[in-house]
Amino acid sequence: MAWMIESGWQYLISHFNDFQLACLGSFFLHESVFFLSGLPFIYLERAGWLSKYKIQGKNNSPAAQERCITRLLLYHFGVNLPVMIVSYPVFRFMGMRSSLPLPSWKVISTQILFYFILEDFVFYWGHRLLHTKWLYKHVHSVHHEYATPFGLTSEYAHPAEILFLGFATIVGPAITGPHLITLWLWMVVRVLETVEAHCGYHFPWSLSNFLPLYGGADFHDYHHRLLYTKSGNYSSTFIYMDRIFGTDKGYRKLKALKSSNDEAVNKKI
Repeated sequence: MAWMIESGWQYLISHFNDFQLACLGSFFLHESVFFLSGLPFIYLERAGWLSKYKIQGKNNSPAAQERCITRLLLYHFGVNLPVMIVSYPVFRFMGMRSSLPLPSWKVISTQILFYFILEDFVFYWGHRLLHTKWLYKHVHSVHHEYATPFGLTSEYAHPAEILFLGFATIVGPAITGPHLITLWLWMVVRVLETVEAHCGYHFPWSLSNFLPLYGGADFHDYHHRLLYTKSGNYSSTFIYMDRIFGTDKGYRKLKALKSSNDEAVNKKI
């Protein structure tokens, strides 16, 4: 397996230079993972499939879904791609490389774990700040246009928010200067996580059923349903910051109430 990965990587670095891989390659990988993981949830919603796992009963209109996709493409090409190009010298300066040998899985997993912890911390405070009155009205309200989120709404946001909260995602790699393959893996798992958190479905196989302190779709869907001053649940991936600062109390009370109601129904049966 390792030799296959190294052979594939050797092909990439032989045919493309560092700039092409780090900027254009990263952009292509992001777009592929994002749309391939997010688009199926649009079709699930339209077809009504797996509706018993849908968190909210409401659906988005096809026009609203198409408007989201159109604006996403505009934001991705008009904001994300330029940011990748502009930030390339910073990553190079901090030590990012694409050459062989590839880092060990121990190094990759340790760095990605660090990125998750740091991203959760930075994202939490940035997200709470976006829920202050002025910033919510002028910036963050764009993301909350979809009270019933679906996968692709995860990156539907005001350009200023894309830059603001995007910093939380790239600050870890910018500090450590990882190998490009580590950066790509981090980007893939981060995109898959945020799409899942916005997908609008809570499945029996959802990670939040198995990983302690993992937020997931049910946790984040609650955040979209409530008024911006009362929503809480500001965390990104893992919810330890909300637990520490008590900003998930409303969500936990709702879950406890639902659990007690379910128990009462089961007893009657």
